[in-house]
Amino acid sequence: MSMYQVKPVCSDIKIDLPTCMYKLPNIHTRQGNSCSSDHALQNGDVDPAVKALEARQDEIMRKLYELKAAVEGLAKTVTTPDADLDVTVSSSLSSQSSSCAILKATKNLDALLGKDLGALRDIVINANPAQPPLTLLVLHSLLCQHYRVLTTVHVHSSVSNVPPQLLSCLGPKHADSYARHMFQLGFTLIWKNVPKLEMKFSVRNMCPIEGEANIARFLFKLLAPYPSDPALATLVDSWVDTAFYQLADGSTKERAAVLRALNSALGRAPWLSGPEFSLADIACYCCLLQTGSSSSTAANVQRWIKSCENLGHFGPARLLLK
Repeated sequence: MSMYQVKPVCSDIKIDLPTCMYKLPNIHTRQGNSCSSDHALQNGDVDPAVKALEARQDEIMRKLYELKAAVEGLAKTVTTPDADLDVTVSSSLSSQSSSCAILKATKNLDALLGKDLGALRDIVINANPAQPPLTLLVLHSLLCQHYRVLTTVHVHSSVSNVPPQLLSCLGPKHADSYARHMFQLGFTLIWKNVPKLEMKFSVRNMCPIEGEANIARFLFKLLAPYPSDPALATLVDSWVDTAFYQLADGSTKERAAVLRALNSALGRAPWLSGPEFSLADIACYCCLLQTGSSSSTAANVQRWIKSCENLGHFGPARLLLK
């Protein structure tokens, strides 16, 4: 039975719509399953207009990341006014790889350094090119094996001439260094005319750390925890101080005494702190290498030197002295 018809309540009224808004096509004019090119495709394909919009969004996000990296760099020079951005010479990306078997795993960076809150944790080190810190080059190499490290080398205006090997001591420049969000840790080395090595990490929560021995302790704790045994931890600290204050900067008589102590300790254990590789071995090896007396040492020390070289961690330090 057919339905009765109802006459229109109102006649066709024309309404003037505002022209300040964008217009959408009338979805009620579609016939069946077909639709015009102005609508979303129904066969599962992506509308070319949507693809173009996604590509535009990706390009905008890339530019935003570049802008973010530039702003973070400027903020770093404001809080740490030691770097000249226009003389950046080196930046490298080291992908995170498996940790070294010889070092015990440590806690994550959040537990060690606090929450990053979206900003890259940047370790800034001021070093005098007349006294290259070999220990830091070794620790940087170890950090790159544990974390994704953004490495940058700058030259301060107080230094007029820096040898090329110092400019490339931390690796080549990487094309994606602008994407700071890809990294876990920043390592910024600034060649500057300073009386002693200085490290700045967080100017708001932490005072600068001075001296290669103290900076080496800070960096090594990012790699492996200090020994839980107080006596063993004291032994490591004692060897670190001996390396920098007697082996590197001591008199001829003091160096000879340290070499005898090294030979005696290495006759009882493979490493200076016992059965495990530690910061003591890194410090003593680098200072021994810097003094140039590694070739005229006793048998136990020579065996220990070969063991250190077999690890492969000391390559950057050895290349710098060639």
